[in-house]
Amino acid sequence: MRVLLIFCHPIEDSYHGALHRTARAALERAGHEVDDLDLYAERFDPVLSREERLSYHDTAVNRRPVQAYVDRLLRAEALVLCFPVWCFGPPAMLKGFFDRVLIPGVGFSLRDGRIGPGLTEVRKLAAVVSYGQPRWRAFLAGDPPRKIVTRYLRFSTGLRTRVTYLAHYGMNVSTEATRCRFLARVEQEMAGF
Repeated sequence: MRVLLIFCHPIEDSYHGALHRTARAALERAGHEVDDLDLYAERFDPVLSREERLSYHDTAVNRRPVQAYVDRLLRAEALVLCFPVWCFGPPAMLKGFFDRVLIPGVGFSLRDGRIGPGLTEVRKLAAVVSYGQPRWRAFLAGDPPRKIVTRYLRFSTGLRTRVTYLAHYGMNVSTEATRCRFLARVEQEMAGF
């Protein structure tokens, strides 16, 4: 399966860097073709420009500024997102990726006043995330990252996609043991992806 692995963290040797490397290695060992998209390493520009917003609904031209990323996304049969949760949201760079790449004609279609899915080739979707806070605080805040993955992105795939959401809560007070257990869980889930 062609997997687009989207990694978003500025420090490659952080714990999240270890999660990313573990996910990639397990996916590759399982025989998947992995397109490893490291948004920071590739210096992705998350800023939606004035021109991009003006041409947002014009599917004949809206993808030009991000065509290379659109091509990678449309080639994928599976998406795996690997990111930390900051202030109960994804990092700004990942949010900017969604804003600039999941545009009409790519992330969704607009036909006769109706919105439909655009990423219909994607059959599997997963997220590997870490939260500084405990799960109950994320729940009270509405847990936007979980909803982005399990609702918004799943809708973009046609609602038939299997979703796996792996979250390590309480990173601010985590221990080596809790981090190791979560790494092992990520490895196991990605190996069976």
